[in-house]
Amino acid sequence: MGILLQQGLVMVSDSLTNAGVDQIAKFRKMTIWETPGERVLVLMTAGNLAVSQAVVAHLNEGLPVNGKSESMMTVNTAAEAARLVGAAVRAVDAIDGAALRQSGLDFDVSMILGGQIAGGPLRLFLIYKAGNFIESTPDTPFFQIGENKYGKPILDRVITFGTNLADASKCAIISMDSTLRSNISVGPPIDLLVYRRDTLKVATHQTLADTDPYFAEVRAAWGSGLRAVFSEIRNPPWDFG
Repeated sequence: MGILLQQGLVMVSDSLTNAGVDQIAKFRKMTIWETPGERVLVLMTAGNLAVSQAVVAHLNEGLPVNGKSESMMTVNTAAEAARLVGAAVRAVDAIDGAALRQSGLDFDVSMILGGQIAGGPLRLFLIYKAGNFIESTPDTPFFQIGENKYGKPILDRVITFGTNLADASKCAIISMDSTLRSNISVGPPIDLLVYRRDTLKVATHQTLADTDPYFAEVRAAWGSGLRAVFSEIRNPPWDFG
C-alpha cells in the first residue's frame, strides 16, 4: 500500500510470492531509486513476478523516449516517472504478453509509484497492467494492490490526508498484519518506507520479520484490543431461543 499524506509518504509491501502450495518464495516487491537531495522514487509491484521483474529491469536499463534513453534516474518529474513505468509495462507486454496468453496465463501486473524529484511536488500513482495510471489526491490518500480486501477497513477508518507519518506507519502495519492473518499468499518480511515531504531523502526504511519486536508488539496489542472492544459491545437485544 502507498499512503500520501500532508507530511509525506508511507509505502509498505510484503515479500511472499507463490505459484501454488509447493512453489513459495520470498522476493522483495519494493524498489527504491534515491539520490539524496535530488530524487526519491519508490515502486511496489503485485501480480506476475516475471512481468514485474522485467518492468523493473527496463526502468533500470532505460527505455527510448523522444529519441533518447530514459530511466528512473534520469526522468525530470514524478509524472514522467509514472509515464515511464507505463511504457515499461507496455514494452514487456509487447515482448512476453502473447506467449503468456498462449500458455493460458494473464498478463497480470499492477504497481504503486510514489516519490518526489527536486523542483516538483510529492506524488503517488496507481499504475494498471495497460500502462495507464491514476493519481492520489487528498480525498483519496492511499492506494492498495494485491490482496487488499482484508487490510482495507482499518485504512478506511483511520487514514486521512492529515494523518501524521507515525500514525500512518502504525496503521499500515496493522493493515498488513490483518492481511497476513487472513491470506496465506501474503507473508513477511514486510518492507516499510517513510519519506518526509520535500526532504529528498528516505526518512526510514525498515524490514520487519515475524520476530521484529515492534511488529510483534503491534500484532499482540491489536488482537487483544479487538477482543476487548468486542467484549464491551452489548449483545443484540433479540430472543435467540
